[in-house]
Amino acid sequence: MEITVILCTYNRCQSLAKSLESLAATQMPESVSWEVLVVDNNSRDQTRVVVEDYCRRYPERFRYLFEPEQGKSHALNAGIQATTAEILAFVDDDVTVDSTWLQNLTAPLQNGEWAGVGGRILPEQNFSPPHWLPLQDRYALAPLALFDLGSEAGPLTEPPFGTNMAFQRKAFEKYGGFRTDLGPQPGSEIRSEDSEYGHRLLAAGERLRYEPSAIVYHSVPPDRIQKPYHLAWRFDKGRAEIRQFGIPTETRWLIAGIPLYLFRRFAVWTVRWMIAIEPSRRFSNKLKTWSVVGQILECYHLSRVISRRREPT
Repeated sequence: MEITVILCTYNRCQSLAKSLESLAATQMPESVSWEVLVVDNNSRDQTRVVVEDYCRRYPERFRYLFEPEQGKSHALNAGIQATTAEILAFVDDDVTVDSTWLQNLTAPLQNGEWAGVGGRILPEQNFSPPHWLPLQDRYALAPLALFDLGSEAGPLTEPPFGTNMAFQRKAFEKYGGFRTDLGPQPGSEIRSEDSEYGHRLLAAGERLRYEPSAIVYHSVPPDRIQKPYHLAWRFDKGRAEIRQFGIPTETRWLIAGIPLYLFRRFAVWTVRWMIAIEPSRRFSNKLKTWSVVGQILECYHLSRVISRRREPT
């Protein structure tokens, strides 16, 4: 069995060093051949120096790849193309992994029953969510890239998060790679390249598994525990949903290419935001308002693109 861990990085050499150090301590059976492929997405800091140091210290374990085309999905796809391993695992440059992470994450993929696996993403020690964060909302911690469905393994009915997931190589051969119009890139923080891929597999009837024993610890820097960050994330998530699924077609009533019901949703959530008293509920409603605004603007943008394509040349 051959496994490649693909880690894409951009200008995070300090946190990257911590990630690589934890990966170097990984425990795997001797019968498994595995490597860590670090894809440097045109970094301008000391990323290459850091990675090459690990390549020298662990020559059979770490490999460096430079991908000049900016954008995380470009880096992910370059990593996929640069390996022939049967199983591809994914992790980010701002996490540390348990020593048994890779073994627990990939073991379910070795019998062919599952197309992909997602593990738990927990915060580093001493993290305490702010009082205004609406923890009653299911995806309240998604902007912090935290993913925890409990301690019981079983089928996944939703996509795993990109910093702790693995797939059979044949899944990429059958369904393609990550969409390059999604994922962080210059001038855009729109993400969802990972969730779109998971949705694609689930929609095709493939089986995904949740493996809680595969644990990574995600850093939560101070700027991510600020309201503006969460609002911006929800706005971009709203845009990503339209970009991923297209303009909703369940209504014929459009204004400038925007479904009328989105304006109604905007009005409803705005009113709820304004009248809510309890802090977390108030902020929850504000987040939903920002998400709808993102959907509205992306619908308008997408409708303009479609209109221009239809214009005679």
